[in-house]
Amino acid sequence: MTKLNAKALIFVSIFLLLISSIHAGDDFIFEVKDDKIFKTEKEVTDKNKANLTKMFIYGAVDEKTNEVTSGINDNITCWFEKGNEPTALIVARIGKATADQAMFTVNTLWILIAACLVFIMHLGFSTLEVGLTRAKNTSNILFKNVAILGIGLLTYALIGFNLMYGASGGWIGTIELGLNPGAGAQSMANANGHYPFWADFIFQGMFAATCATIVSGAVAERVKLAPFLIFSTIFVGICYPIMGNWKWGGGFLDGMGFYDFAGSTLVHSVGGWAALAAIIVLGPRIAKYGPDGKTKAIPGHSMPLATIGVFLLFFGWFGFNGGSVLSADPESVARVITMTALAGAAGIIGSMIAAWIILKKPDLSMVLNGALAGLVGITAGADQMGVIDTCVIGTIAGVLVVVAVLVFDKLKLDDPVGATSVHLVCGIWGTLAVGIFGNMKGMTQFVTQLKGVAIYGIATLISAFAILFIIKMAMGFRVTKEEEIIGLDIEEHGMEAYAGFQIFNNQ
Repeated sequence: MTKLNAKALIFVSIFLLLISSIHAGDDFIFEVKDDKIFKTEKEVTDKNKANLTKMFIYGAVDEKTNEVTSGINDNITCWFEKGNEPTALIVARIGKATADQAMFTVNTLWILIAACLVFIMHLGFSTLEVGLTRAKNTSNILFKNVAILGIGLLTYALIGFNLMYGASGGWIGTIELGLNPGAGAQSMANANGHYPFWADFIFQGMFAATCATIVSGAVAERVKLAPFLIFSTIFVGICYPIMGNWKWGGGFLDGMGFYDFAGSTLVHSVGGWAALAAIIVLGPRIAKYGPDGKTKAIPGHSMPLATIGVFLLFFGWFGFNGGSVLSADPESVARVITMTALAGAAGIIGSMIAAWIILKKPDLSMVLNGALAGLVGITAGADQMGVIDTCVIGTIAGVLVVVAVLVFDKLKLDDPVGATSVHLVCGIWGTLAVGIFGNMKGMTQFVTQLKGVAIYGIATLISAFAILFIIKMAMGFRVTKEEEIIGLDIEEHGMEAYAGFQIFNNQ
């Protein structure tokens, strides 16, 4: 037998197998009982075929009861005795249940893919933070980002998810350890038939870990490792879920009409407020600000790594916003992802123009943060905006991030990667933009958005400062001057990120 014939035989065999599965039920008669369809043991023969009616029903036969139920695997060819055919209503009911089950499956698949895209964002945060800081701190930064992922997911599973999405009394969810899906949590009984419990958890868990990553970049190059990890554990495990409950868990801000589609405030500005508190407690890096008050640039060691990080974050944002639709509805997902891309692109252009005018040079780091600024800015209202609105929001975010970086430096608030400028400032802007542009624009909505921003800002600052103060008193929060000069790779980890290639200096 030739190779070609062998391949043809395999193809024909597969084709016949598919045909046999599609026409499952051809050899048996079906009957209608109590408005349900059942497969019988009576076979279809040449003699009785003339007295039978042939129908196609998209469903599946239950192996135990022989009832035809909803299913997405088989297109059944059913034979009925004349006079015993099912009504159109019976067939439609099975078809609708089948369609609902198919949509449930597709929704679940999309949410899991979106969760994987958000997971990739952690690599983006890592490479961006590494690229915008000095080589002597690279291992430390990578360690923090890896640890945050572990801490974020475990604390969210242990208590955070219940605090955020448990039965809400307006302020806090359920205080319960572990995850308890409950009956029907994996079936269409969960979330009104949109997705199962575990898909919801893993998607939301990735968001929780992202919030702490924002703080990591702002405190880079001078924070003690252990105190930072303790802060991250408390903040992600308790503070973020409680505040998330106020909107996404059906709490008092949700009842007030506050809107934040995918987290311009709940993820980004909450992380930004916490980063601001940490910066204030830590103080600036050595030699960042001279005795005369002038700012000294401390360049990152790898702009290629920073650029790769932004592209990874941009890619992951399609899952961050697109997955927040919480279904695979084609129009909604396509719209949200398109608006996300347009806002990021507008942020690039806005920051490029602003940096070129203000700094007299097209600064790459500003443009990279401009892309992220546009993405953060659209996150609150990605499902509510049109093309023009989106481009305006992204462009303004791009300009804001350049101005914010310079203002924070004037205030001597040292943020090595611009996390507060991107996530705090543009998170606030994106949240307020919901009341200015798009389907929800109006003074009433703007005031509601402003109240929400203020409430989250006050709550985050109070909780973050309280945690940081206790940690600082108990074990300190900043490394010594000598450790900072030598670098945290050597002092905290006893290793180099670029063994044999690294050049250390006293900056």
